[in-house]
Amino acid sequence: MSSSSSALPEIKPKYTQLFINNQWVDSKSGKTFENFNPATEEKICDIAEADAEDVNEAVKSAAAAFKRNSKWRTMDASARGKILVRVGEIMMEQKHIISSLETLDAGKPYADSLGDVEHAADVFKYYAGLADKSLGKTLSPDGQYFAYTRQEPIGVCGGIIPWNYPISLFAWKVAPALASGNVCVIKPSELTPLTALHMAAIFSEAELPAGVLNVLPGYGATAGATLASHPGVRKIAFTGSTATARKIIALTANNLAKLTMELGGKSPAVILPDCDLDQAALYCHSAIMTNCGQNCCGISRNYVHADVYDEYVAKAVACAQNRVVGDPWKEDSESGAVISEVQMNKILGYIESGKREGAKLECGGERIGSKGWFLQPTVFSNVTDDMTIAKEEIFGPVQSILKFTDIEDVLDRCNDNEYGLAAACFTKDVDKAMYLSHNLKGGITWVNCADILTTQTPFGGFKGSGYGKELGEDAMKEYCEMKTVLMKMSNKNS
Repeated sequence: MSSSSSALPEIKPKYTQLFINNQWVDSKSGKTFENFNPATEEKICDIAEADAEDVNEAVKSAAAAFKRNSKWRTMDASARGKILVRVGEIMMEQKHIISSLETLDAGKPYADSLGDVEHAADVFKYYAGLADKSLGKTLSPDGQYFAYTRQEPIGVCGGIIPWNYPISLFAWKVAPALASGNVCVIKPSELTPLTALHMAAIFSEAELPAGVLNVLPGYGATAGATLASHPGVRKIAFTGSTATARKIIALTANNLAKLTMELGGKSPAVILPDCDLDQAALYCHSAIMTNCGQNCCGISRNYVHADVYDEYVAKAVACAQNRVVGDPWKEDSESGAVISEVQMNKILGYIESGKREGAKLECGGERIGSKGWFLQPTVFSNVTDDMTIAKEEIFGPVQSILKFTDIEDVLDRCNDNEYGLAAACFTKDVDKAMYLSHNLKGGITWVNCADILTTQTPFGGFKGSGYGKELGEDAMKEYCEMKTVLMKMSNKNS
C-alpha cells in the first residue's frame, strides 16, 4: 500500500488559538484541551478552550461588525459574494493542507477528506452567486397604499458544528449566513477543531472585515450552551444528536433565537424485486459504510422484498467483506477510524444488542487491531422492527437488513420511527417509485440511489430529525427575516 501522493501525513496544525475579531487569542481562562488522532490514539496538539467569557467577547465582536453603517453592513451584496469566491479559491489552493488536517483530526480516508474540502469550496462559490439575489416582492395591498417586502439579515448567528463532517458542515452554515449579510460565531466540535480554525485564517486572507467571523473551539456544555442562550445571538444552526438539540431548544427559550436543526436519522431503503439489485446493494453499502457509518442520513435500515432477500443479503455481505478498512493515509483505504474510543464502544454495544436480540450477524462485528479506533463493516440479517439496532441511531458501520412482502406494510414500518431525515427506494417501476418517494417520511428521498447530496438541493429532516434546510437556495431563507414596508400613497394607479 502506498500513501496518497498529495497527502501530508506529517502535517502540524498552525492554528490552535481562538479566532475573535480577526485576532488569534488565548482563552480568557488560559485553559486548553487535548486533541487526538483517532487512527493512532496519539495526541495531535493542545487547543485553546473557549468558555463563557470568550463567547461573550466573540458575540460582542460580531455585534460590532453588524452595527448599522459598519463596513460589513454597507458593503455591496456582490462584494460579499466576491469574498466568498475568494475563500473558495484559497481553499482549492490549499486543499491538500485542509484535507490533511481533516484526516489527521477525524480519522477519515484522505480521499474522503479531499472530496469534502472540494465540496465545501463549491458551497462557498455557490452562495457567492446568491449573495445579491436575496429578493423581496412588490405587493398590491387594498387602499391607497404601496407595499414591498425585503429579506434582511438576522444579525449574530451561532453555528455549532459536529465532528463527522467538520469542513463540509462549516461551509453549510457559514456560506449562506455570510452571503445573506449576517455575522457568525462558530463553535466546532472539540473533537475536530482543526479545519474550522484553518478556515478562519483563510477568511482573514480573503479580507473579511474584522468581527464578521469568529471561531471558538470548546465544549458543548460551556461554550455551546453560552452561545445558544446568549441574548445577543439571533440565530442558531446546529447539526448533531436529537438529544442535544432538545437542550439547545430549551436554552434558546429566553432569546427566542431562530433555529435550524439538522439532527439524527434512522434512514430506510425499500428494495423491490424489479430493481437493479447490484446497484441497490452497492448504493446502500456505501450509504452506511462511508465515514464508518458516522453519517446522519446513512441508510441503516434495508427493507428487502422476500423474493430477493437472500440474494441481496449475499451481495451486502460481499460488499462489506471487500471493503478496505485501515490507515486513512493509504490510497486503498475506503474507511478509516471512528472518531473516539467512546464512539467505538457505543457501536460495539449496539452490535452486541443485535446478537442478543436474535439478529443474525452475517459478517463483521469486531474491532480491528489494538491501536486506533477501527471497526469491521458489520451486516445483520433477520432483523425485526422491534430490535434496538432497527430503532436507534447507531452512528456506525452497521447495516440491518429486514424482509417485507407488501408495499403498504413496508411504508408503515419505514415511517414508524422517531426520525425522518432521509429514505431511499429502488425499483424500475416509475409509478412505484413516485408512490414510495411521496409517502416515505424523509426530508430527502432518493430513487435508485442513496446518500447523494448536492450543493443545489436542500437538505433537512422531518419529525425527530429536525427542521429548517441547509444547501440550495432555501438555506438563504434560514438566515433572513422578511420585512414588509407599507407606504401611504396620495394617489394610486394600477
